[in-house]
Amino acid sequence: MPHLRRKSFTTPDQVRAFMNGRMDVVTLGETAIGRFVFGPGWRWSKDVAPIAGTRSCQHRHVGYTISGTLEVRMDDGTSLVIGPDDAYEIPPGHDAWVVGDVPWDSVEFTSAHAFGLSPDELGERVLATILFSDIVTSTETLERIGDRAWARLLSEHNMRIRAAIDRFRGLELDTAGDGFVALFDGAAKAVRAALLMDPSVADLGIRLRAGIHTGEVEVVGGRARGVAVHTAARVASLAASGEVFVSGTTRDLLDGSGLSLESRGEHELKGLSGARPIFAVRR
Repeated sequence: MPHLRRKSFTTPDQVRAFMNGRMDVVTLGETAIGRFVFGPGWRWSKDVAPIAGTRSCQHRHVGYTISGTLEVRMDDGTSLVIGPDDAYEIPPGHDAWVVGDVPWDSVEFTSAHAFGLSPDELGERVLATILFSDIVTSTETLERIGDRAWARLLSEHNMRIRAAIDRFRGLELDTAGDGFVALFDGAAKAVRAALLMDPSVADLGIRLRAGIHTGEVEVVGGRARGVAVHTAARVASLAASGEVFVSGTTRDLLDGSGLSLESRGEHELKGLSGARPIFAVRR
């Protein structure tokens, strides 16, 4: 339940210091907010990559610049300069560096939980609900509308799916082509986010399907690993256009949520042993 509260960055809950920069973190319930202060000469690939152990930064950043200038270059070569008073979004897969002699000072709302932590620090196994979503008949749609229109459609799709994930405080882990992978700290949150997704893109002329499973995962380098992740992907593959499927494990955690489900029988999931009960969420 939301509470009226405040915290000051003068006494942060966590401090992460790394070469030529630091990050202070305050937590408000389930929300972690970070304040980044990077000095002149700071660069992600030089100062944070040795900690993260990834080729580029794999976090999504949404925030506001107080002072200083940051240049960002995506893995595909596109770049952007972010300056004072700019609100910004930076997708996963980028390098970034401070421009000029003024430290870059910003506040962020999406990456504070994990930025600047090593794989060992991130590698703790945690119980989470994993959501997979993807566009139904995406290849046929791409062939029909062409590359340029598909790129525009996919960009709008991504924005709307991220809004659903953010609304229920999910953690986006990956976007693989036309699909998303996200973690949630509650089964009902994951299902409600999934229920928003297909209606949110209906006017774009596409349909989505989603699959959800709850289990232990290990998050390393911004990516989730473990059998539970593969199970969620297999559950998603069973769903049809507009459907949200959940595993039996997730169904048990939805008691008392007010969500209605119907059995879709037991299914053998590719690569996993034993038949497992699958349920569809009623809209």
